[in-house]
Amino acid sequence: MTDEPNPQELPIDGTLDLHTFRPQDLGDLIPDYIDACREQDISQIRIIHGKGTGNLRRSVHALLDRNPYVESYSLAHDHSGWGATVAVLNIKEKR
Repeated sequence: MTDEPNPQELPIDGTLDLHTFRPQDLGDLIPDYIDACREQDISQIRIIHGKGTGNLRRSVHALLDRNPYVESYSLAHDHSGWGATVAVLNIKEKR
């Protein structure tokens, strides 16, 4: 018997809330979510990382910087302010 939790099934709706994930999971989670959104022709995603100390936001932005399918990103310009990042994806170039 293992102590590992069962994998979570994420809805692919363009919003990824990181509050239930461990920071060490982001390196696989975010690129996989981007790929899944692109497969569904979702061209804009919202990643909710919270405000906190900013470490999680910086990690998210670093991963977005390295992803070849992210055209641009910025902090959300709505009620969440700097607690969420919105990214525009290139869905035209399929793998």
